Amino acid sequence: MAFDLHVDTVRWRSHLTTLAEATAGLVPVVKGNGYGFGRDRLAAEASAFGADTIAVGTYAEVPGALEAFDGDVMVLTPWRPFTTDVVLDPRVVHTVGRVADVAALADHPGTRVVVEGETSMSRHGFDRHELAAAVAALGDLQVDGFAVHLPLTGGHLGEADRWAAALDASRLETTTFFVSHLTPVELTELRERRPHLTVRPRIGTSLWLGDLAALEVRGTVLDVHAVARGEQVGYRQGAVHRDGHLLVIAGGTSHGVGLEAPKAAAGAVARGKSLARGGLEAAGRSRSPFTVDGRQRWFVEPPHMQASMVFLPAGARVPAVGDTVRAAVRYTTSTFDAVILD
Repeated sequence: MAFDLHVDTVRWRSHLTTLAEATAGLVPVVKGNGYGFGRDRLAAEASAFGADTIAVGTYAEVPGALEAFDGDVMVLTPWRPFTTDVVLDPRVVHTVGRVADVAALADHPGTRVVVEGETSMSRHGFDRHELAAAVAALGDLQVDGFAVHLPLTGGHLGEADRWAAALDASRLETTTFFVSHLTPVELTELRERRPHLTVRPRIGTSLWLGDLAALEVRGTVLDVHAVARGEQVGYRQGAVHRDGHLLVIAGGTSHGVGLEAPKAAAGAVARGKSLARGGLEAAGRSRSPFTVDGRQRWFVEPPHMQASMVFLPAGARVPAVGDTVRAAVRYTTSTFDAVILD
């Protein structure tokens, strides 16, 4: 099997270096599937461009990060007393967002923490009115900063600035302010408004996937079969609608092919597209991520675990077994057989 991610290494690393040099205090986010590259590879890249801290998603990701990266490792998921895989290490920075958790973690004096505010995301963190109680419960914990995780859509400079003001008004002994999801322009404006704060952006997608032209996913053609209209094929023995070829291509559900997150349909056009896709799927038609002879082709049936069956109509150029075809995927949900640095 060969469902691979090919990376134009010079171009990709040029983007990483450019963004890192332009972003003071950058904290690279290295979590989940490592944005398709793998977390260890990204940790090594972060070291190469001089990051002193990386952020991971969960405690399960901490041991690998400590091994692959020499600096500090911040955990974005808040510490909870019932979490069984917590790593208490001098290089680990924990996130706290509840008074009860701060009081419990205070039993481990010297543990490093960032205090998180509950933004309009309404996900984790302290309400502004709880900050005083949080400060009182900190005891001998080492506070490395204050953090806010902002929504993705719209401008949120105003909300970030309000949290900076809340930090100023609190008795939290830190001037380090970690932020997620501010644009470069917003970061500059926030620093101008709050020059006494050290603003540290935590960035994942726009860092690792900020130049998609440097990346190309390829699936290997494993088999090619001529098929005629009405012929039954596949696990589910569906009938082929027209003459053409059936391509068996490396890349299936184990790679993330055919799996997608729910889409936020905002606006009439987006809702119309969702309805159209739903209608096609109800009729048994779903577009694959594979492009063959210049067009994105249809699945013959839902993808298998490690390969997909794709229909190529008569008249199109037929690839040979062993050729590769391009695939458009969501990198954060994809697993590749290999990441090839070209």
